[in-house]
Amino acid sequence: MTRERRDPITSFAFKVTLQLTNNAGDASQAFFRSVSGLRFETTAEEVKAGGVNDTTLKIVGARKFSNLILKRGFTGSGQEIYRWVQEWHSPATRQKTRIVVKVVQLDASMQNAVATWTVRGAFPVKWEIGDLDASKSELSIETLELAFDDMTVS
Repeated sequence: MTRERRDPITSFAFKVTLQLTNNAGDASQAFFRSVSGLRFETTAEEVKAGGVNDTTLKIVGARKFSNLILKRGFTGSGQEIYRWVQEWHSPATRQKTRIVVKVVQLDASMQNAVATWTVRGAFPVKWEIGDLDASKSELSIETLELAFDDMTVS
């Protein structure tokens, strides 16, 4: 009996799509150097049961999501992302747009999706540019941190 060989997927083959408007067709594909924070945690609540004095029971508690952290080399482009971040930090903007972010893991050919993480209700909580240091020869790194409400994997 032969088994199908499943090699591990490389971590550098991925793409990120940000749905910056309410139109399903208006998605901005961005190239990021790294993505982190694709995780959730479910708390376990300890409960003392009546009549059971030697132990506690554990019940399922709330689910918490980490913030999604996207990093890329700073190019000054991607103005639609900057406008969206500014919308969230401007007191004049009353209608703040939460977005859908999709992180797609690609296979070795970088053509086919292996897994897709869909993050819903995302909004920016932090944006930063890395240190500018004339004594080093390295890229300026832009970091965008997003909080979100829900994540699904397909």
